[in-house]
Amino acid sequence: MNFSEEFLQALSSARHVAVLTGAGISAESGVATFRDQDGLWQKFNPAELASMEGFMSNPALVWEWYQHRRGIIGGVEPNEGHKALAAMEQQFEKFTLITQNVDRLHQRAGSSAALELHGNLVENYCMDCRAVYHFADEKAELRENPRCRDCSGLVRPAVVWFGEMLPVETLRAAQIAAQDCQVFLSIGTSAEVMPAAGLPMIARENFAYVVEINPQPTVISGRVHSVIREPAGIALPRLLRELDQFRKSRV
Repeated sequence: MNFSEEFLQALSSARHVAVLTGAGISAESGVATFRDQDGLWQKFNPAELASMEGFMSNPALVWEWYQHRRGIIGGVEPNEGHKALAAMEQQFEKFTLITQNVDRLHQRAGSSAALELHGNLVENYCMDCRAVYHFADEKAELRENPRCRDCSGLVRPAVVWFGEMLPVETLRAAQIAAQDCQVFLSIGTSAEVMPAAGLPMIARENFAYVVEINPQPTVISGRVHSVIREPAGIALPRLLRELDQFRKSRV
């Protein structure tokens, strides 16, 4: 299927493009969704492993689970959808990438920055002094409830847990981008988890052209300007090609 001329025109003339990505784009790289733990992890409730209560009651178990998740992320690569977004960043005066994913695949694909609404699996930080740690290769230390080298406080993963607020400055930056952009792409997200789910509608209310790229219908499908029923890894590279052709045809 070809993209509509209306969409290509909106994209071609946009000063600022904002993008929201969800679990769907990473699933194309083989990253299981949050609730798809395998093996022994199936017997645990995710809320017990991704909450302050769970961490304080059994830090060693939570660390082991996050190490398991890091192992999954380390074994996959960014897909063509991630790479296309990195390339798209170079084509607009302003480009804001907002993600609900914690895997850092966007950065590995070449995106210079992403507003990480739910944090990330790469970093960890001290709960007392906020010192940041990267323990990618320190498996033994991870399994033994790491303590801060400066203040001996507990070190936790830099992800947003159940019951926690999203990072205020990051969310505000995402909301400002949704208000300011001329085109907003909602990619691979169910658009059900607030407040991230509200971003496409903020963009629409501020006269942006809003497009959903998702193989499955979502709660916002009937409220956007255009719907692309394809995986990001197929739709986004094709979008770049058609946008280039559209621009050349207008010269």
